[in-house]
Amino acid sequence: MLPTYARADVTITRGEGCRVWDDVGRAYLDFVAGIAVVGLGHGHPTVTAAAREQLDRLWHASNLYWTEPMLRLAELLSDRLGGAQAFFCNSGAEANEAALKYARKATGRARIVALEGGFHGRTLGALSATGQPGKWEGFGPLVPGVSFAAPNDVEALERAVTPGGDVALIMVEPVLGEGGVIPLESSFAEAAAEIAREVGALLCVDEVQAGMGRTGTFFAHEGLSLEPDLVTLAKGLGNGLPIGALLVADRVAGGLVPGDHGSTFGGNPVAAAAACAVVEAIDDAVLANVRQRSAQLADGLRGLSAVREVRGRGLLLGAVLDREVAPLVDACRGEGLLVLSAGPDVLRLTPPLVVTAEEVDEALGALARALGI
Repeated sequence: MLPTYARADVTITRGEGCRVWDDVGRAYLDFVAGIAVVGLGHGHPTVTAAAREQLDRLWHASNLYWTEPMLRLAELLSDRLGGAQAFFCNSGAEANEAALKYARKATGRARIVALEGGFHGRTLGALSATGQPGKWEGFGPLVPGVSFAAPNDVEALERAVTPGGDVALIMVEPVLGEGGVIPLESSFAEAAAEIAREVGALLCVDEVQAGMGRTGTFFAHEGLSLEPDLVTLAKGLGNGLPIGALLVADRVAGGLVPGDHGSTFGGNPVAAAAACAVVEAIDDAVLANVRQRSAQLADGLRGLSAVREVRGRGLLLGAVLDREVAPLVDACRGEGLLVLSAGPDVLRLTPPLVVTAEEVDEALGALARALGI
């Protein structure tokens, strides 16, 4: 294996619900969920059945032809967004690359405006739009024409856009997950949409991590009262199978023609069948549970003396600590709890959307023990 990851010394062999087991049989309460991927829990029966049924019918046909799961998934997502066309791929980075290309082709412009601390992927275009200079080192020159603004700073966004005549796309995350679990304020999101309209740019909401019910609404932008032109999805869309999507609202459709973009495995029948089951499973009851468990988890975190601030939305929460987070991630694993970081002092928690009240209490107890409280 190329040394691209600082992996923990744990080999996961099995998962069920909100728990995973390693190769020596130890169980862990999973508040990572594959980094906000396994939204419906490990081994969700409906999603598993959909994938298994499709495996017996058709694995691959390529995008030279239509397949039933691809068409059905596009229809389900279009219905959720209120009318959209879909491009399917395999990851969030690919979805964001598609958004960048779409915006440039549709507008005839080149410049991109994104947010400091934002994260859109590690392929070259998505990396260039990622507002984290540490991730650029050694990979330059990046794609030119990208400007950045501080999140929740309207004046900074206006400066980044000026002059606006050459801006193709404004790209934002509803919650900056990798950037410290920083939620966008409604006023900033509304200003971003208004600025995009004024200068004739498209607005893309990157919901790769925050979408698919994670913030308590199906699309995270619903909580910001936004109507984006483009939405990118991945992670939770397949509940663990690799799939990504660019959704283009009907009002801005028509930017690409055959031959402009493609993906050999995009819309793969097995991944698409699983994703259909995921979309249908994220119902009002699941979303209500996200909101309830979010309130419970946030309240519990605020009760820990080592936590200075709790931020985020739904079950994408960050706890700002009075200490470095890396040793705590290791200590939690020792207590049978898997957690994430989002910066040097931010603990990130992204449990499955189906987590129970008892499992939240169990996680808070393990966290308290790991903190020595």
